[in-house]
Amino acid sequence: MLLAKTLKSSTFKLALIAIGAFGVIVSAIFSYVYLSTSAYVRGRSDRAIVTEAANLRDAYGQAGRARLAELIRHRAADAAFAGHVYILADPASTVLAGNLTQWPEAASASTGWTEFLASSPSGDATVRPLVRAMLETLPGGDRLLVGRDISDLDSFAAQIRTAVIAVVALTFVMAAVASILVTRRTVGRIESINATSAAIMASGLDKRIPLRGTNDEWDRVAENLNLMLDRIETLMGEVKQVSDNVAHDLRTPLTRMRGRLEKAIHRPRDSAADQALLGDTIADLDSVLRIFLSITRIAQIETRVRTAGFRSVNLVEIAGEVVELYDAAAEEDGTRLTMRGEGEVLVTGDRDLIFDAVANVVDNALKHGRPAGEIVVVSEYADGTAVISVADNGPGIPADHHEQVFKRFYRLEQSRYTPGNGLGLSLVAAIARLHGARIEMVDNAPGLVFKLRFSPPAGR
Repeated sequence: MLLAKTLKSSTFKLALIAIGAFGVIVSAIFSYVYLSTSAYVRGRSDRAIVTEAANLRDAYGQAGRARLAELIRHRAADAAFAGHVYILADPASTVLAGNLTQWPEAASASTGWTEFLASSPSGDATVRPLVRAMLETLPGGDRLLVGRDISDLDSFAAQIRTAVIAVVALTFVMAAVASILVTRRTVGRIESINATSAAIMASGLDKRIPLRGTNDEWDRVAENLNLMLDRIETLMGEVKQVSDNVAHDLRTPLTRMRGRLEKAIHRPRDSAADQALLGDTIADLDSVLRIFLSITRIAQIETRVRTAGFRSVNLVEIAGEVVELYDAAAEEDGTRLTMRGEGEVLVTGDRDLIFDAVANVVDNALKHGRPAGEIVVVSEYADGTAVISVADNGPGIPADHHEQVFKRFYRLEQSRYTPGNGLGLSLVAAIARLHGARIEMVDNAPGLVFKLRFSPPAGR
């Protein structure tokens, strides 16, 4: 099954194309090596024949046929010239001297090169050496053949040819085997991912792609996919939690409204009571609408549609406006609300959104801080970055809840009777992400320091 998928896979087809291209290149290289070697070996032999023929021709020109015949007989008997072939023949091709008894039939031309199978010196008809020779007609009409036994050279070239064919064939076989193995491994990993995906679709998000511990690219892909599945599972859990929290937060005001209206139906009309009923109902509806407005606003911020309006803004001014807005509420609660920071602490962003983020943090500090406590809003440059922080001396947030409080509708108070909808810090987190800001929460002993750390505008 896996082999069939391997042979049908696009990876294997691409591998075959690569093998073909590689095989053509290897074949061309080895063919060039073979042809070059063969040409070099034959070239050396031909040069030696040409040199020897020139020497004999000079002897003929100086002393005539008798001297040339004597020189040929001498060389034919000399072991130093073993492998050489000489024939001196008259115009009728009758052999006058040489180490062959008759003029070869293949050497019919008057001049030029020829190759023929000569008779064996031992008389063995089955072993006939291959001779490459040069033919020449001398001035007196005599014919001269000078050649060499190239059987060994031809055998050497044949061995090279066989080796080249064997290497090319072996290269193709090894490349094909390697392609099948590599493709099989790739297809195997892909099938593992597909099987896990099918299991997830069938049963849920609890399945994970198995790792082989090789730390290769496939393991890294599997790790990333597993992390993605973990993230999806977390988000699905958060969606469920948000749904539960929304249902809880909406059920309370809707139940109150229904109860009031049901009582109003069964009692006589009273303008004062009806006015109070309408006021309370409108207040509950406003609370519901605020929940949906906050959810919609967070979604809009997360789509980053407002980055086009970014400009340089001063955190000191924003902090002053937030403190001025909440000053009356703090005074009513007996809380001392102050700010520190002078001059300019510049960042690039949306002024209204940054104002909302700081306002939400201050609002949380007032709602959940210690009565008659102290809240300080500070704008400053710290470690090369622009920071606006809100410090209080209330109960703070436990360290194990620092990540949880940014989830939508999350509240430390599980009873959910304290006013609020659990979306304030979610809005702050969305605004921070939009501006590339980092949120830090530090223990104030007692209380909490909530920091928004921005990168300063370019050029500062």
